[in-house]
Order: sequence, then structure tokens, then C-alpha cells
Amino acid sequence: MAGGKLRGGRHGLPRSVVRGNQRRRILGGVVSAAGELGYTRMTVESVIARAQVSRRTFYEHFRNKEEAFLAAYDRVMDGVLKRMSVACEAASAGRFEAGLRAFLESLAADPRAARMCVVEVPAAGPEAMRRQDAVLRALTGLLAAEMRRSAGARSPDLAAELTVNALYGVVLARVETGRAAELPDLVPALVPDPAASR
Repeated sequence: MAGGKLRGGRHGLPRSVVRGNQRRRILGGVVSAAGELGYTRMTVESVIARAQVSRRTFYEHFRNKEEAFLAAYDRVMDGVLKRMSVACEAASAGRFEAGLRAFLESLAADPRAARMCVVEVPAAGPEAMRRQDAVLRALTGLLAAEMRRSAGARSPDLAAELTVNALYGVVLARVETGRAAELPDLVPALVPDPAASR
């Protein structure tokens, strides 16, 4: 392999390995194209140029750019949510803060992926929005559980929903203006005091 791309010619690798390599490169191409150009300007051509695969190979994996976008979104966010889960399990207290920090650090580590997953989702359509809503619900559930543990916080579900929606607005503003690297620095200001909702 050279830079993630399999060398041309005979290599004797199983077809499943070749297809897995192609799929990873295509998804990386989607993240790059969507993050740089935006979903609307992203084309199959822009993806395959970055992935270094043929048009035929692209269509062997995905029907269209929307399907490829959704697969790339799922791949990125699955990684982010796993990192969040590990951080939460490791925290004896302040699980929401640990999870939020892991979430924001993951986005900050790849500004193109952050732009794709935060800014470009509405342009990708209703299914992409549904998937983003599921991610926000995961954050909301984490915060609501933290608030319930904090000496009887009043209306923890509503308080958590309002808080996460406000947090998302701040994250969106940073990513949209090219300041994804600043996201982890926001954690102290973004983490609510559960006692305030009592």
C-alpha cells in the first residue's frame, strides 16, 4: 500500500480487503470534499479525485453522493461516539463533561470532518438530519442522566435538551467560521452547573 492506496497490478489480496480499502478511501474522499467544498458543491468527481478510485468503483459501493455522505457521516460519528463512551466510562464523576470534551476534541482533530458533520448536514437532506438528531439525543441523554444524579435537578430532560441545543449553536458557529480547533477550549464554559436547574 502507498498512502492508503493499494499498489496497482497483481497483489494477491482477497477481494474483501481490496473492497474495504476502496470503501475507506471513498469515505475519506467524501469527508475531504464535503469539508472543503460543502455538500451542495461536492460531486462524485470531487470524491473520486480525492479517493483515487474510478467512477465505476464509486458506483460499486454507493448509488449516489447522498448515500456516500451518509456512510461517511456514520463512520465519523460512530468513532466520535465511541470515544465519548470510553471517556464517560472512565470518569468517576462529571461524565457529561468528560463525554463533551471527547466529542469536541474529536471534532477539533479533523476540521473537515467537523464541517461535514456539523455544518453540511442540513444540505444533505432529511435522512442526514435524522442521523444528526440521533447524535444530539445521545448527548442530551448523557446530560439528563448527569442532572438526575445531581440532588434532584428539576425537569432534567427538558433542561438537558435546552442545554444541548444551545451548545450545538455555539459549536456550529465555531465550525462554520473555521475555528474548530477552539472547540475543546470551550468545555469549561459549556458545561452547565446541574444545580442551576433545580
